[in-house]
Amino acid sequence: MTYDPSPSYQHHPPPPPPPYAPRSHTHRAPRRDPLGHHSDLRILRGAYRRQRRTATLTALGYFTLFLLLSAYAPGLMTGTAVAGLPTGLLLALAQLPVTWLAIALYEYTARRRVDPLADRIRKEAELDARREAGR
Repeated sequence: MTYDPSPSYQHHPPPPPPPYAPRSHTHRAPRRDPLGHHSDLRILRGAYRRQRRTATLTALGYFTLFLLLSAYAPGLMTGTAVAGLPTGLLLALAQLPVTWLAIALYEYTARRRVDPLADRIRKEAELDARREAGR
């Protein structure tokens, strides 16, 4: 198996205009890369990926811990915790608040990190579309 160190995408900036080209006196916005190659999309994908992983690992991690304790620590799970309730039952009932915590964490990170990035990219795309329509 061989390893290709080059990235799968190749981005080449546009060549500079030839020195003999007449210069325009109108003011134009600087030319940006197309939105598909924009670094903000990579940042947005990374933020969304971290958000999904954090929320998923919160809920699934607790559930996996509960299953492992059920399988390998039956003495702990059948022991009495509070008011005669078995520890296993209390841990099972705690699964619902942990799931709510995962949902709240997901929404918090979406509002704080992912949504502002998505809004900024959406506004830039609208500006790009208006500029292209005006040409």
